Amino acid sequence: MALKAEHRLEVLLDVAGLPRSMFFYHQARLLAPDPQAELKAAVTGIFEKSHARYGHRRVHIELVKQGWTVAKKTVLKLMGVLGLVCKVRRKKRYNSYQGEQGVIAPNLLKRQFEADAPNQKWVTGVTEFSVGDRKLYLSPVMDLFDRQIISYAIGTSPNLALANDSLRSALATLETGQKPLVHSDQGFQYQHTSWRTLLADAGAVQSMSRKANCYDNAVMENFFGHLKEELFHRVRFLNADALTAALHEYIRWYNTERISTKLKGLSPVEYRAQMLAA
Repeated sequence: MALKAEHRLEVLLDVAGLPRSMFFYHQARLLAPDPQAELKAAVTGIFEKSHARYGHRRVHIELVKQGWTVAKKTVLKLMGVLGLVCKVRRKKRYNSYQGEQGVIAPNLLKRQFEADAPNQKWVTGVTEFSVGDRKLYLSPVMDLFDRQIISYAIGTSPNLALANDSLRSALATLETGQKPLVHSDQGFQYQHTSWRTLLADAGAVQSMSRKANCYDNAVMENFFGHLKEELFHRVRFLNADALTAALHEYIRWYNTERISTKLKGLSPVEYRAQMLAA
């Protein structure tokens, strides 16, 4: 702009070797409104509503729900332009195996992670969080029908009470005649008599992963991975109470709002309601 004030435009274009028509074309483009402004606003809104947890695939699903006709590659490109980055970090896995403490159940699930009705197949596990010099543990129970967390317990120790509390809460949701297969790793909690008694009294069937084989419980491990990536690694929690509150909110959001590509772009609660109404 300073050069333009001191020299005629024709001189500047001649020095730059730029045709007059090309100059005015690019000037008009810069002054014209952004044709993708509304789409960019929609992408930004979806990303922010997801607490920056959605990548371009989930953002695309939400855009389609809103009535947009847009390609996934376009969404990916726009997110790059807008600086909307869904960060992924490698999860630290908690290992509850402490050697054989009790009875090892067979692997009856056999990586068959699909269910055609609620309360047919459940998976569970324990994951660990470090907050300052303290540790916090989460023990959820997931229904493989819709990947919904139907119960969970949070505590400062990965003890029997933690696992038993989450199982007891899940069993309380069963209707008459429902006897789920309940799958876990070979953690000491799941080998204990108290765990096996809870299952037996409810008529549930116990299943365990093979020793040191996390793929046999891949869906539960995947949930822990999303939880760490989308919540724990994004915020520096000052204390265990703050993390506990965040875990409650995350699980609520996961069940009711977080869409899944495996559930037709619906949240677990939405998927269950749709399938049971069909």
